[in-house]
Amino acid sequence: MPNVDTDMIIPKQFLKTTTRTGLATGLFHELKTNADGSPNPDFVLNRPEYAKASILIAGENFGCGSSREHAPWALLDQGITCVIAPSFADIFHNNCYKNAILPVRLPVDVCEKLAKAAGGSNHIFTVDLATQTVTTPDGETHKFDIDPGRKSNLMAGLDEIGASLNAAPEIDAFETGRRLAMPWLEPAR
Repeated sequence: MPNVDTDMIIPKQFLKTTTRTGLATGLFHELKTNADGSPNPDFVLNRPEYAKASILIAGENFGCGSSREHAPWALLDQGITCVIAPSFADIFHNNCYKNAILPVRLPVDVCEKLAKAAGGSNHIFTVDLATQTVTTPDGETHKFDIDPGRKSNLMAGLDEIGASLNAAPEIDAFETGRRLAMPWLEPAR
């Protein structure tokens, strides 16, 4: 469905934690839970064949709404490491990268085709970040674009802090050069 907002991904009552674990219980709570609290057997992630899915195929404008970082945390806690959609809300899109989730943008018609293929008896897809491809169960391949820096960080398992620490020698050299060139900027000791 289009316009799945962050409150639908992880409702506000599950935001009482600052840890990244245990949030899968709240993931899509209103969709996956009946009014009496029992699991909704019709919800896709409650079906046994999708319970351990690592790829989520979504509609347009996925992750819209508030900027809660708990939304990608909940997806990751569920085991979802890739979301394929025609478009994402900007903050959610950026939060995915910060949390080692690959957001893949593909055209609406391709996402609809993938969703339909996922409903078949063979619903195993392959997302290859190195080649930037999504391969369907029947072998059809779809290319996607990704920023080279973000791709490199994901492939190396680096978040923004890790990427900064990798650049420590360059940062130190810049700071040394700046101190020499502009000593008046240094704090008084």
